[in-house]
Amino acid sequence: MGSKPGLRETHKARTQRTIQEQAMRLFTERGYDATTVADVAAAAGVSSMTVFRYFPTKEDLVLADEYDPIIVERIQARPSGQSLMRRIGAALVEAAAQHTPADRAMLLTRLHLGLSVPALRERMWDGQYRTQRYIVEALRGDHTEPQEEFELWVATGACLAAATAAIVRWAENDGHDDLPELMTTALHLITPPDRPHTRSHP
Repeated sequence: MGSKPGLRETHKARTQRTIQEQAMRLFTERGYDATTVADVAAAAGVSSMTVFRYFPTKEDLVLADEYDPIIVERIQARPSGQSLMRRIGAALVEAAAQHTPADRAMLLTRLHLGLSVPALRERMWDGQYRTQRYIVEALRGDHTEPQEEFELWVATGACLAAATAAIVRWAENDGHDDLPELMTTALHLITPPDRPHTRSHP
């Protein structure tokens, strides 16, 4: 049974959120290159050392998030009888549907910055690979056959690529589309229909 976060964890989460929100605001107002970590620290009311404790690099101020464990939890909660791609795709859509208005605003700002700043754009695509690896390592189990692991890599990569295409389209339209619906449309293009006896994966 999980426990509620203590005061210290709550304070740390609030501080991290404040730093990232102030960073996003300054990067948007002044430009990414023109804003220093010291500027972010001053705006958040903390020291530069505290900023680096939560965000080891300047790029992390934009791109750091905690979605990967949430996605894995949702994949594992899906019915095992579903095809692997449907399990992964549904989990991605469910995670997007749970975003609060503040989460969506943060994501939209992150994407605008990530797509427009070359250093961030490179890190953003690298982050997609890290998410793919995280999902594969979480789902493959201790005794997964090489062919099954290969299928897991392919299915995860395909679903993430489709979801990313939808997210980029959503950002290009300034967040006016319904993101879960857009992701569902993209995933339907690459997700085969379930078969009655599809082999399940761990």
